[in-house]
Amino acid sequence: MNIYSWNVNGIRAVQKKGFIDWMGIEEIDILCIQETKAQTEQLDENLINIKDYKSYFFSAEKKGYSGVAVYTKIAPKNVSQMGIEEFDSEGRYIELEYENFNLINCYFPNSQSEGKRLDYKLRFNIAIKNRCDDLVKSGKNVILCGDMNVAHKEIDLTNPKRNEKNPGYLPEEREWMSELLGDGYIDTYRSFYPDTVKYSWWSYRFSGREKNIGWRLDYHIVNESFMNEVKSIEIRNDITGSDHCPVVLELKN
Repeated sequence: MNIYSWNVNGIRAVQKKGFIDWMGIEEIDILCIQETKAQTEQLDENLINIKDYKSYFFSAEKKGYSGVAVYTKIAPKNVSQMGIEEFDSEGRYIELEYENFNLINCYFPNSQSEGKRLDYKLRFNIAIKNRCDDLVKSGKNVILCGDMNVAHKEIDLTNPKRNEKNPGYLPEEREWMSELLGDGYIDTYRSFYPDTVKYSWWSYRFSGREKNIGWRLDYHIVNESFMNEVKSIEIRNDITGSDHCPVVLELKN
């Protein structure tokens, strides 16, 4: 089973770049999308009803902002939001319950310049951790994926020293990630590739992608006991269409 995660930076924009045809070419069982930037009523039927897939969208109240979606070939038992208004109103969370795991697709907030939204982001982070903990305590497995808007370690961005005071690399953000990974969760990419430098986001400015000046902001995180079910993880930086690239988690069964 292949679970893709991709911040598309506007689903209508990526549609114009061959998104639907790409879906037909790739071996995708579940595709988690962040930053759709659209209300469902703004999408055409071809985008909602892609062949072989059921789609679920949770949009932000503000048009052209945030939003998450999932395309899945495998029918979930249940689909839900977080249930916390300040986050659901921005379309940042969608959870799908499957037989062997719960899949949480998130678009984590950007802490913004000078940490203007850092408190908001940290509240979101805490809510995510609480939900994952509750699921694991109840005997369920968790796959948490999406644009987490943080580069955890120096290896995860091109210029760590220069970015120490910038959003996505603030000490508080990185510390939360360390706490998450120290409390029973696995960063699947780093588990397979502890020393590999590879990025999933590049700024459109200064030809960031062409020069590979980037950040690893997109993750698949699982609870420790589920790691045995993970076959592989890959950052697909060969796929264009957004300032992010997809990350693909392959499960054994």
